Parts: sequence; structure tokens; C-alpha cells
Amino acid sequence: MSSHTASQRYLSTRGGSYHLSFEEVVLKGLASDGGLFIPEDIPILPDDWASNWQHLSFEDLAYEIFSLYISSAEIPPADLKDIIRRSYSTFRMKDITPIVTLDEKKNIHLLELFHGPTFAFKDVALQFLGNLFEYFLVRRNENKTGRNREHLTVIGATSGDTGSAAIYGLRGKKDVSVFIMHPHGKVSAVQEAQMTTVMDANVHNLAVDGTFDDCQDFVKALFADPEINKTHRLAAVNSINWARILAQITYYFHSYFNLIRQKSFLPASHIRFVVPTGNFGDILAGYFAKRMGLPAEKLVIATNENDILHRFWQSGSYEKKPVHGREAEGGIPEDGVKAHESGVKETLSPAMDILVSSNFERLLWFLSYEVFSTNSDAVSQRRSQAGDHVRSWLDDLKSKGGFSVDQHILQAAQADFSSYRVSDDETVETIKAVFSAPSSEGYVLDPHSAIGVAAALRSAEVSKPPSTHHIALATAHPAKFSNAVERALPDQKEYFETKVLPEEFKGLEDKPRRVSLLKKSDGWEGVRRVVVAEVEAELQAVERAAR
Repeated sequence: MSSHTASQRYLSTRGGSYHLSFEEVVLKGLASDGGLFIPEDIPILPDDWASNWQHLSFEDLAYEIFSLYISSAEIPPADLKDIIRRSYSTFRMKDITPIVTLDEKKNIHLLELFHGPTFAFKDVALQFLGNLFEYFLVRRNENKTGRNREHLTVIGATSGDTGSAAIYGLRGKKDVSVFIMHPHGKVSAVQEAQMTTVMDANVHNLAVDGTFDDCQDFVKALFADPEINKTHRLAAVNSINWARILAQITYYFHSYFNLIRQKSFLPASHIRFVVPTGNFGDILAGYFAKRMGLPAEKLVIATNENDILHRFWQSGSYEKKPVHGREAEGGIPEDGVKAHESGVKETLSPAMDILVSSNFERLLWFLSYEVFSTNSDAVSQRRSQAGDHVRSWLDDLKSKGGFSVDQHILQAAQADFSSYRVSDDETVETIKAVFSAPSSEGYVLDPHSAIGVAAALRSAEVSKPPSTHHIALATAHPAKFSNAVERALPDQKEYFETKVLPEEFKGLEDKPRRVSLLKKSDGWEGVRRVVVAEVEAELQAVERAAR
């Protein structure tokens, strides 16, 4: 039962149509015009998908979905199945991403995405991406030796979870060096320990004395730099890499089938997916699932107090800084939380402390392709016009700090999405409420997942049970953010340590570490110097070992 597609090609959100293959876009990461790669066409599900896919395992479902985007000429079916099997063999649950019901009456369910090696949702995509990189390199390096071998230099920025998931996906992989930048002192203690205690020679942690957005800007600058691109093959692990989005589509379908099996309800029931989001990658995978034909009524965006996305959905304006003096929902003044000089507020959910959501660009392209095009225009013309719109919006974001979209674009965005902004206080209250509720007694949420549940509860007041079910995505294990959990449950320290804390985290913070501190003032050129020197040292070490 294979649905392998004809050769799918990829284009850039900024208008360039490069006609690149899946392998090329995975290894390239970012388009040369600075845009993000998207498939030329979103595949439609086979007619019999609902019956044929309903009882598939997570791995088999991933195979069916990936096959719609990757042609068998690029990755033969047996190889793709093997990559998938190896990627998910590292998970602790047979079901990979199980679903639990938190509130039977309100139909609130939780999709647990944290059963991979680093206890975060990003493992679902990054275990797959690590194996893809290795597969492509092994194939390209057949019969090559020494400096003739292709070497991949993976560069990423992290607000916490991407870094450790990328490191665990790439540690020890042949012909790959991985450099992960994180904002120094702004990731949780466990996240920092997970990243910096990995001693594999190909792993390099760079702590930058700035914000996540600074780290992300350095990554983009390196990808745009002709000098390093002449000498090194750069690859991206951030959710700008298309393979990340593709891998995450699977759990939307998997949870849909899981719910049907558990609840025996008819697919006619309305399902809303609620996604705590900072960089917009996780919820974008849901958008692709919906566009393919998954019957999701709405995708609900849940932001923390860094609410650029929420403000866009309210007003059609995407602005780095909120209008001065505006009162936030719940009457909290906009400056009511600690703000960094860059405009990013430090909250209890640091993985979402992001000012600009990289993946939002992909959605803007699809919205403008549909809204501004007439059917009489040739497809290539429509694609290029959509790219022009995206490029001009992002130029305004860079030069003016924001942009506003046409009312039709906003309405199209509101058709598929709704949004809620959740404060730190509400996050704490949600962790408390879920822990003590009779239906979910003893269940501990991490702060990001709590933001999803808080938004789900608010959405459930609008789109009520019994006809509507909400699936909130639980993106990280609570032990990764024990500070926020302790603040919400100060009397449950013993319970946390005996019932919640994974064995893998015990003693982690006492292990030896390897990390380099970088000054923001050294700029991306300072990062480039480090990358070039470290890759050269690695290659020389490999050559010495081969002698």
C-alpha cells in the first residue's frame, strides 16, 4: 500500500523557483534568495486514506505521508522505511506520540510529544533529520576519501529544545559537524546540561551573550555569507529546514486516528489542534496536514507574553513591538513582565521567548498565493507574485520593524487559525489546576504545554463540547522546566522527584561540559571564525586517525 509520489520539486517563499529536489532542499536548508523552501504542490490524500491509514503504526503512517513528498527515485521505499524505523527506535513509547484525555467533560486531550531521547517534541523531527543527513552523505561519499569527502557543517540556533534534539540527532554522525548557538543563561538548567555534556568530537556548543533572536540572526547571516558557503556545505536544523516540518505532519494524523479509536466518535466531530508556538514550525505542520485533507476544524495558536503572532491574528499587523501603552488581555500592562532590550520578554516558557517567528513566512506565501492570484494567471506567475508580496513584507519587517497585510489576507488566516495569549500567571494556574483536577489528578504539565491547555480551555468555551474535541500539544517533559513547575506546585517537591523526574536527568547537571562563550559584539563574523577553525581541527583529527 504505497503512495509514492512523482518527483516533488521545491521553491522559495521569496519568489525564486529553483526546481530543487527533496535532497537538495534538506541539505541546503535556506534558499539562496534568503527565503524558505516549500513544496510546489501540497499533495492531496489518497481517496481511501481514512480507512487504509486508520490502524497504521506511527512509523507506517510516517512512511505513507513522507512518500507523498519524497519520490521513490530519490529515496527507494526500503531505504525510507529503514530511515523511519531507526529514527523512532530511540523513543520510549511504542506509540511514539500517545494521547491522554485530561478532561472528559470538556473533551480536552493532550498529545504527548516528549517521549524521544531529549524529552521534547523536536526529537520527532530531528531524529529523522539526523538520519536523513547521514543517508545522503553516505550515498554522496561512496568511494571518496580524505578531503574529497563531502562534509556537512550544521548550524543552528536554539531557545532550548532544538539544540539538544539536534545534538542527539547528529552526535557521532560521520562527515557532519554540528554548531548550536544558545542565548547564554536564558535556557533552562536541564536544557543547557543536555547540550553541553555531550562530548562527541563533532558537537560544538556556542553560548552567545544575547537573545535567541540574536542567535537566529547569526544563523541567517552565515547562510547568506558567500565566503563560508564557498568553502563549507552549510546545513540547517532549525525549523527553517523543510524536513522538520514534514516530519511533524505525522503526529497530527496519528493523534486524529488515535482519538477515533479511543472515543469511537465519528470523524464528523470537530477537532481543534492547540499548539503552543514561538517559531510557528509546529503549527505549520498542522496547516499542511489540514491542507492535505485532515479534517481539523481549526488550528489554535497559543502564545506566551511574546505575542507577535496573537497580535497579528487580532489586527493583521505583524510588529516586533506592540503599540506603546496598550493593555494586554487580562489587564496586564505590556511592560508587566521583564523585557530584554531587544523587546523579547523573559517568561516561564523560554522556548517561546521569540520576537520573530521564522516559519510564519511559509504561511504568508500560501495566503498570498491564494488571495491575490486570479485563476487566469499562469501558475508560475502566481508563485512569483506570492514571493514578491512575502519579500516586500519581510523587507518592511527588517527596515520598519513590522508590516500590515490586506484585510483579505487576514480573513484567510482567520479561516484556518484562531489565537490566544497566555500570561505567566495563567500558565502557573493551569499547571496547578490540571495537577489537582479529579479527571487528571497528579498530571504535571511543563509551562509550554500548560499554555496549550490554557488556550484549549478558552477555545472550548467558544467551540463547545460535545461536538468539539480539542487536542493540545504537550511539547516538553515537565522536568525540563522544573523552576516553573516548582513555582506552581511548591509543596510537591517529593512527588516531582519520585514520580516525575526521569532517571536520565539525575546527575546530569554534575557531568563535565564543553561550551564556548561568544560575545554578541563579535557579530556573526566571530561565529564564522569559530566554525571554520573547529571544522578544520575536526578534519585534521579524522585524517590523523586514518593514517
